[in-house]
Order: sequence, then structure tokens, then C-alpha cells
Amino acid sequence: MTPQQVSIVQDSFAKVAPIADQAAVLFYDRLFTIAPQVKAMFPADMTEQRKKLMATLAYVVGGLGNLPTVLPAASALAKKHVAYGVEASHYPAVGAALLWTLEQGLGAGWTKDVAEAWTAAYTTLSNFMIGEAYGRPAAAE
Repeated sequence: MTPQQVSIVQDSFAKVAPIADQAAVLFYDRLFTIAPQVKAMFPADMTEQRKKLMATLAYVVGGLGNLPTVLPAASALAKKHVAYGVEASHYPAVGAALLWTLEQGLGAGWTKDVAEAWTAAYTTLSNFMIGEAYGRPAAAE
């Protein structure tokens, strides 16, 4: 990720943060639509899960400028998700749901540059997490 992409991700996330709960609802609704097989991994009451999602996103987005500070937490999260049944093949659906959610939340603010920056951020972190969880070499850049 370039410094400009980091700034774009952080600035755009700041615009979504005020609607965090709504964004989390949109995200999980979209995820369960495009990957219904993952729904069984989640509790019936998603209130706490939605809060965890947005808190984790805020932490990661805040640390993108100094990626090594967030990698230990990303590694731990990836390994924890294996125990829930998450597979490497689930990561693309999560990314698609995230990008779709951001597009909905940002409206006209979802530009080509924003889409590219978020795609780069998600790809960087998900590749790292897949490597950590499943032992496949993948580096975060």
C-alpha cells in the first residue's frame, strides 16, 4: 500500500464510522447473502459481533500507516478464526462484502481511488492472515 492509499482508507473509514452499527448490519447481511455457508459460524444475536467487527476495523485502519503494529493482532485473529471453521476460501467473500458495504456507506464518496485503496488494504491484510492461519507464505506490504 502506498501512503496515499493509507490516507484514503483512513479518511473514508472516518466517514463510515458514524454509521458503524448500520455498516456492520449491511456487512453481515451481504456476507450471509453471498456466502450463506458461513452464517452457521455466527451467533443468533449479532449485536456483540457487529461491535467487534467495527472495533477491529477501526484498529486496523488506524494502524495502516505503521503496518507492523497491527500484524501481531491480525495474526492472532487469523489463528482464532480457524477454530471457528473459517477457511482461506472464505476470505474473498468477506472482502467482497466489506467493499460492497463501504460502497453503500460512502455513496458518491466511493470513487475509483477509494475502491483501489480499500482493495489494496484488504488484499494485504487477508493475504497475511491466510499465511498466518494456514501456513502459506504470504507477506504484508
